[in-house]
Amino acid sequence: MPWPDADKAPYGPGATARRLVPPGLLFALPFLVLFALFMVWPLVQGAWMSLTDTSLSAHEPSFVGLDNYAEALGDAEMWRAVGNTVWFTAVSTVPLVAVALGMALLVHTGLPGQWVWRLAFFAPYLLPVGVIGLLWGWLHQPDLGLCNHLLQAAGLDGFSWLSDKDVALYAVVIATLWWTVGFNFLLFLAALQAVPDHLYEAAALDGAGAWRRLRHVTLPQLRRITGVVTVLQILASLKVFDQVYLLTKGGPDGSTRPVVEYLYDVGFTGYRLGYASAISYVFFALVSAAQFAAFRRREK
Repeated sequence: MPWPDADKAPYGPGATARRLVPPGLLFALPFLVLFALFMVWPLVQGAWMSLTDTSLSAHEPSFVGLDNYAEALGDAEMWRAVGNTVWFTAVSTVPLVAVALGMALLVHTGLPGQWVWRLAFFAPYLLPVGVIGLLWGWLHQPDLGLCNHLLQAAGLDGFSWLSDKDVALYAVVIATLWWTVGFNFLLFLAALQAVPDHLYEAAALDGAGAWRRLRHVTLPQLRRITGVVTVLQILASLKVFDQVYLLTKGGPDGSTRPVVEYLYDVGFTGYRLGYASAISYVFFALVSAAQFAAFRRREK
């Protein structure tokens, strides 16, 4: 009996086409096209640009080879910006993970009005960065700001939060903590809700109190999500730019300028797009090397 549809026959022309183009590839094709257009091509274009003297000024770019990379490796301002970025990441990551975990534990324990706490903890994350810059610019005012008012009420001296180079980076960390901790809080809360209840019941039957249940049941169950949150937070902190630019513009005296802002200054203020591209690839290589070293040490 002949097949009712020749295109559906196992050896017909339709089967040949399906063997040549797997159905999975057809489903993935839109993503692959967008990925190549918005990820692969910019990476290739940026790599080529880093080997030229491309500028926003009106002149034809010329090939300079590795000169931009050699200049970047000897650029003291670039290394200072790298140091600011690393220090911001180190100072901000720990509280952004620890405070988020504490907030999630408080909500998960059954505080009255949980929806209010969830809204209060997560709502700042929904604010645009322009609002954050304006709000914390007021709060950090040395004369009328709330931060100094609270310190003076406690009998302490206030700070010039955004104009003192010894304090400005910590002022940005405080603003970042208030703004973004809600996202990590939500991840921890979802992980807490997924912990099986029978583990707590078994621990209670063994006579474990609240502290021992937290130490021996809750925290081990959160080990994986803690690693995920930490990695995501490190990556986000390494890309810091918006709140720093709005609050301090990299000052005072470049003490808060991160790498991304230095790229902006070099590329769009100094018009040196080729050199800015080289700096970005140097920073990418440094982050990748640190990541590989950390993973290799963890495997050992």
